[in-house]
Formats: sequence, structure tokens, C-alpha cells
Amino acid sequence: MLLTDIKNYDNLQWLAKSQIAQKWLTHPRRWLVTGAAGFIGSHLVEALLRCGQKVIGLDNFSTGSPKNLDDIAACVGGELWENFTFVEGDIRDLATCEMAVGQSEHVLHQAALGSVPRSIVDPLTTNSVNISGFLNLLDAARRANVKTFIYAASSSTYGDEPNLPKTEDRIGNPLSPYGVTKQVNEIYSRVYSTTFGFDAIGLRYFNVFGPRQNPNGAYAAVIPKWIGAMTNDEIVEINGDGTTSRDFCYVSNVVQANILSTIYGNSIGTSVINVAVGESTTLNTLFLLLRTELANLQIIYEREPTFCKSRKGDVLHSLADISRARNLLGYSPTHDIREGLISTLQWHVRENS
Repeated sequence: MLLTDIKNYDNLQWLAKSQIAQKWLTHPRRWLVTGAAGFIGSHLVEALLRCGQKVIGLDNFSTGSPKNLDDIAACVGGELWENFTFVEGDIRDLATCEMAVGQSEHVLHQAALGSVPRSIVDPLTTNSVNISGFLNLLDAARRANVKTFIYAASSSTYGDEPNLPKTEDRIGNPLSPYGVTKQVNEIYSRVYSTTFGFDAIGLRYFNVFGPRQNPNGAYAAVIPKWIGAMTNDEIVEINGDGTTSRDFCYVSNVVQANILSTIYGNSIGTSVINVAVGESTTLNTLFLLLRTELANLQIIYEREPTFCKSRKGDVLHSLADISRARNLLGYSPTHDIREGLISTLQWHVRENS
């Protein structure tokens, strides 16, 4: 059964406008989502289950949470939840990768150790997970002859490339160990295409945010971290002078790009594609947007931010050219930053009420 009601589910509203996607998803397929208990992975799992698909989820809970899986089960209901199989395992273990991809037709590879600052503190673990783990899964998928392989690439690949907007064919030198690992993933994908004829599509995510994103810990992303601080009436710290800008992308847009990449993957071949909104927002503007939308939810935050040193490895400005995604995938963002923040804040308030 395809989508009992997509109007009330942010991550699939775009599907109502895509007859090709509706037709393609009518017949259940077997999917592997790595990092299934994480932020982005859990949204992909939920969206696929709502579409009646068969999903295997792989996660070792290093950054993901069992609560995210519980949330999915509660959201989709018992009948659709029966289509989900969870495997607790690590992508650094080749046997685990082989077992998981052997049961799958399509792979959405989201498992990784994110965060630029974390990679600077511990480059060895970042390398092990993001390069060795990636290669394990890529090679296992090749040998299993899966139909499509889509993986989470990153805007960090652009490194010190100064031009805006960022276009896929023009990258610079990486500025962090994390950036190195993501660039190596893309290199391996090109080599596997030319050497083995096995194609993979890398989706270069730009500052993804939304429900289920962890607001805690030293490596929390800026939006959930600030939401946590504001709702607890704590000081918000801004790295730099606040003029640093990002192309913030709501998670619904990422779900759309992953599903469309799978649908059109065989006609695209190996490629990298920006996934963003195509709009730039400064940290100062982000702060004001959050304060305004919290006030609309009757949460008043009156503190002023504290400005701190810029972080190592961070670029000053990031803005994506999304024309390739539009042209190859028919991708069209459903949420700009304000719409995404409203949905995220509403979720956060419900979760903490």
C-alpha cells in the first residue's frame, strides 16, 4: 500500500507531485539503510516504510540512538514496522556488510562519523569509519550486484574552494580530516566505476537539520545545539562574528534526493550531486530566526549571544548550486530554512513537553 496519507508527513509531501516516484514505489523493493538509527538514516527508514518498502537497517549505535527506531515504530504502526529488519553491526566489519547488502537491492549509505571538530580531535577513528567502512560496504555491494548505491557525501569536500555558489565539478583542498575522508569516498566511487563498472551516486549534503538531530555533546550541529540552549534559557555561543553563512537544508529535502537518486540512478551513472536549498543564511540571521519562531510558540528568549573564536577547519561561507540535482533528479526543495525551522521547533517542543 502506497502512502495512506502523505499530507501530514513532511518527508514525503513532494511525492504527491511525482507520478514517476509513485509508480516506482508501488512495488516493494528491498533496501539497506546504514546508520539507520541516526538522524538522517532514521528519516529514510521511516519514509521507505511509509511507502510499503522492505527495509534492512544497519547501525552500531556509536552516534545513533535506539530511541529513533522506537519513534519510527510508533509513527508507522505495527503492520508497516513488520517490513523492517534491524542489524546491529559495524561497517568496519566486512562480514557484516556482506550479510546486509546480500539481502538488498538498493543501498542508502548514511553511516559515518561526522563532525569536523571530532575529526581534528580523533582523525584515526574518523578515517577508519569513513574510509575503511565505506570501502567495505562499496565492495560488498559491488560483489552482491546491488541495483543502486547512494551514499552521503559532504559539502566539506569543497574545502578551500572560494567561489560561490559551490558547483560539483570545482573543489579545493580539504580543511579537515573529515573533509579528506569524504573526498576519498568520491575518489573510490569513480575508481569503482571505471575499474569495475559499478556506479555510485554521492549526495553532497549541506548542513542538514531537522527532528531527531542530537542537540547534546561536544560535536552537536549548530541548529539543534542552539535550540537546546534557547529552550533551556542558556547562552548561545556563535563561532566567529556571526557573518559566517551556510546553506541550511531541512531533512525532508535529503529524503527526497535519496529516493529520486535511487529511481534515476541507473540512467545517471557515477556522479556527485549537491543537496541543499540554494540559499545562504548567516549565523546572526539564524539566531534571529530561531528567536522569532520560538516566540511564536510562546517561548521567549531574551539573551544575547556570546561570540567566540572561529573553529579550525570551518569555511566562512557555503552556498550550493543545486541545478544538477534539479536537472538529473527533478529535485525541488520543499522546505526553505524558515519552514524547516518551524517543523523542527514544533517537534522539539513536543518531545520536551
